[in-house]
Order: sequence, then structure tokens, then C-alpha cells
Amino acid sequence: MKALIFFSAFSLLVVGANAQSIVGRWQLVRQSNCVEDELEEADADTEELVSDMKGMSVATPQVLTLKEKNEGEENTKIIDKKKAYNSKSFLYNFDGESLYFLDKKSRTIIETFAVEKLATDSLIISNSSRACETRIFVRIK
Repeated sequence: MKALIFFSAFSLLVVGANAQSIVGRWQLVRQSNCVEDELEEADADTEELVSDMKGMSVATPQVLTLKEKNEGEENTKIIDKKKAYNSKSFLYNFDGESLYFLDKKSRTIIETFAVEKLATDSLIISNSSRACETRIFVRIK
């Protein structure tokens, strides 16, 4: 009986050690949106305009910090806000397949993302309401 209990506890530890944790600091390295998909077949002038607009983007790294106890922070606007939402801190819930960003006060869902890939060093999520919006993050220390 003791051997069975020991084996069960050991197997739970092994399974838990192999599971990937979403907790950490994630830097946005690539983002695609629906507009880029529509402009793929655009002419050279439009491509040049899009390139110029990307060059004007913020030079600061966009970092998403997901902490223990389902709390998080963003240093720039990574999460789209559907309503007036000025705080850079939020709550989140991760169920293994989806990542839900929640408002801190009302605890309502701000945005939902499908987690396409979660590895030790990378995270790929896509917006559940607009599948053409994908964000690729790398884990930083």
C-alpha cells in the first residue's frame, strides 16, 4: 500500500514538472493583424506605406508579465481594450488552452486568446474573436 502511495505521489511530481508554466515575463517579438492580411495583395506604394508606419512604432520592448496568483502587468498597450480601461495591471486565467485577460475591478473578461503554442521559451497566442490577429512572445528573465 505504501508503495502505491509513493508511486502515485512520484508520478504526480513528474507530470507537474513537465507541464509548461505561463508565469513569467514575455516580450512581444512579432504581431500580425487583420489589416496586414488584407494588404498582402497590395501594390508597391501600399507596401512602402506599411513599412514606413512600422518604422514609426515604439522602440521600447513590449513586455507582458504574468505573475503568480493570476495577476499580470503590461508596460505598453498589448491587450486591446474594448472599453475605457487605463490600468496596466490586470488579472488573467489560463486553462491550458485559452488565456483570459480580466479587468481587476469587475473581474470581467477583457479579451480571450487561444494558446497555439506554449514552450519554455516561446508563447504564441491568437485572438479568439479575430483569428487573423496573432502575437508571438519570447520568455525573458
